[in-house]
Amino acid sequence: MTLNRKITPPITDAVSFDLQLKKCDTYHLDNGVPVYSMNAGAQEVLMIEWVFYAGNWYEQKNIVAASTNFMLKNGTHQKNAFAINEYFEFYGAYLNRSCYNETATITLHCLSKHIHELLPVVAEIITESIFPEEELNTYRRNQKQRLEVNLKKCDFIANRLIDEYVYGIHHPYGKYTSTLDYDQLNQEELVAFYEKFYKEGNCTIFTAGQVPADLPNTLNTVFGGLPLQKRPVPNIQYTLRPATEKKYNIINDEAGVQGAVRLARPFPNRHHPDFQKVQILNNIFGGFFGSRLMSNIREDKGYTYGIHSYIQNHIHDSAWLISTEAGRAVCEPTIEEVYKEMHILCNEPIEEDELSLVRNYMIGSVLGELDGPFQLISRWKNYVLNGIDETYFYKSVELIKSTSAEELQDLAKKYLNPESFYELIVV
Repeated sequence: MTLNRKITPPITDAVSFDLQLKKCDTYHLDNGVPVYSMNAGAQEVLMIEWVFYAGNWYEQKNIVAASTNFMLKNGTHQKNAFAINEYFEFYGAYLNRSCYNETATITLHCLSKHIHELLPVVAEIITESIFPEEELNTYRRNQKQRLEVNLKKCDFIANRLIDEYVYGIHHPYGKYTSTLDYDQLNQEELVAFYEKFYKEGNCTIFTAGQVPADLPNTLNTVFGGLPLQKRPVPNIQYTLRPATEKKYNIINDEAGVQGAVRLARPFPNRHHPDFQKVQILNNIFGGFFGSRLMSNIREDKGYTYGIHSYIQNHIHDSAWLISTEAGRAVCEPTIEEVYKEMHILCNEPIEEDELSLVRNYMIGSVLGELDGPFQLISRWKNYVLNGIDETYFYKSVELIKSTSAEELQDLAKKYLNPESFYELIVV
């Protein structure tokens, strides 16, 4: 059939689409490690991610978790850091590691055909890392230099302090790093953390892409006999100790012309019944380029290049955060305009045209996040780590389509109260 390009194709609102979440395959290795697999995609590429409960939630001393994770690639009993990097580069593969609040990951991207050569070296990293002292010295020096540079940036200072105000400096979400932390870091602490939370730690594996038919057997052969899952995840609880003061003005650069503005309030995690509906309210408020904060503070007032609001993606506790950088002279007026937009949302119902626009934007965003195996497994990983299932997805889609303006106004009255927000300006 030949397309007639003189005829405009029909336009369909995204909200009319019937979104379906592709299921992932699940199985367990012999040692009990769960594997979640998404076999999809047109290219012969594969992603495998090992997720350990080894984030800073479980460390007893600051930066031990992040430092241990970073140095996993820096030497084993058989290979030094250079040899490890050369090995993965030879196969055109990329091995990365990241540390978060509760979890830490090792992520492999490679061609599907090379997986058999690469997996044994990943296992070697998990079981035989040695954290050489010379590599640790280099890491200390580089991290201190990076931190000293970042401490001159207002937005970096603002991000650190706003979390401290909301959660407390001793909470994993609220603490931050000093150069003294790196000076006090020692090899024995890293080895002890590694042996407890990686070598014998609780692990979950996620795979996505063109998954070879024999990958389950290969994973089981290489990782199924390791002492993973030997230790249960420690049940550690922290008490929120937020700051008593609500307003802060910090001078970081006397000659600076720009300031960082942060507003934040504590907010429930994704298990709370309000969480999914508030995502809709947040998008109207400041969650995308067409939001009210952007229209007012960027386009109308010209105070900033961009301003955004979002709910932090934490497992235990969370916060609703508004973030922007503005000219030094207009930081206070920026905050005033944010509060004006809160007041309007609390006192005036949202027009149907605006609500329809946001519904379509959010459904379109979900469609984008379902496009490809890596995006799909990322969504499943988020669900697994937060203890929810696919019913959360379908409920979220339904709420995007059906939540009324009256419900959103009630939520605004409940949560968008200026007196509930911590207010920070760093200039």
